[in-house]
Amino acid sequence: MSNHTGDTIRPFRLDIPDADLVDLRQRLDATRWPSEVPDVPWRRGVPLSYLKDLVDYWRTEYDWRVHEARLNQSPQFTTTIDEIDIHFVHVRSPEPDALPLVITHGWPGSIVEFLDIIGPLTDPRRYGGDPADAFHLVLPSLPGFGLSGPIREPGWDTTRIARAWAELMRRLGYHRYGAQGGDWGHTITRELAVIDADHVTGIHLNTLLTLPSGDPAEAAALTDADRARLERMIRAEPEMSGYAKLQSTRPQTLAYALTDSPVGQLAWIIEKFKEWTDFVDAPEDAIPRDLLLTNVMIYWLGAAGGSSANVYYEAAHPTGTPHPPSSTMPTGVAVFAHDIAAPVRRLAERDNNIVHWSEFDRGGHFAAMEEPDLFVADLREFFAQLR
Repeated sequence: MSNHTGDTIRPFRLDIPDADLVDLRQRLDATRWPSEVPDVPWRRGVPLSYLKDLVDYWRTEYDWRVHEARLNQSPQFTTTIDEIDIHFVHVRSPEPDALPLVITHGWPGSIVEFLDIIGPLTDPRRYGGDPADAFHLVLPSLPGFGLSGPIREPGWDTTRIARAWAELMRRLGYHRYGAQGGDWGHTITRELAVIDADHVTGIHLNTLLTLPSGDPAEAAALTDADRARLERMIRAEPEMSGYAKLQSTRPQTLAYALTDSPVGQLAWIIEKFKEWTDFVDAPEDAIPRDLLLTNVMIYWLGAAGGSSANVYYEAAHPTGTPHPPSSTMPTGVAVFAHDIAAPVRRLAERDNNIVHWSEFDRGGHFAAMEEPDLFVADLREFFAQLR
């Protein structure tokens, strides 16, 4: 690790005070529940009966200490970059020729998304894989998302975060590395590929927004399946985008409700895990209830409900240079069938150097949580050609 002045990397361990957990329990016990207009479940938002049941489980059965201990099984650190404390998990592979890989989460996710993939990616030999596919993993927490931060000034957009990631990898001594991302992580990863092109070997994405340009020739080249995928996203956007409009315009107003009410924070996040996953009736169909709650706990304990929304505000109010419209970096894309914003390859190739494309018939937006085996296998396959 580098010893330049200001480059200090400090060990980090989660150790939430008991008082914070007592406060949470008291708040949950004192929840003031709203009324509900009868309708089709989830049509007007998170159903009252569902949320009451989930909160009861949170109060009486969920054990934060169990999951805190699991998080602490992976080495964690903080380092100050651009005057903000960046938290990250850093797991070195036992394989000496492992490829360094930085994986970036989005909203409303966290490093909790990656708990089930750390072992197979860093130590494939132990998990029945090929040791030649091993990675040294770096899993940073986005600024303002509970473990990194707090944000103290405007301007922490995806470009600035990508610059911070490039500096983080430099501090760790990684001069050649891969990058992966979903949700906001995909934007940051694409920008990192431009900002640190001399050091990034390739990028893998499980989110990629592909919108039509309006070119008639482009539209004519689309297949029926392509059009159906686009129409699904366009049809869903008006109903599902309320959260983004609010976070893009008034994150501070939202912050008061989410920071004061754990049930409010839970509802705000759990709705997205229901809408964006490969579910049947509820988010737990796709992701275990304890993992869902551990992710929510990162936001609650870090008072990150409002601060995490600032990445939306910065994107909607750009002040610097626009993020790169196109990338020449070798790019792999994994498409999970139930991701509401699943990309169209013909449109993706317009702005990206696609060298690997996988389509899966299951899984959704939170691929590493929903289908860790598929996610790991696709990462291995993509980066095998770039080592």
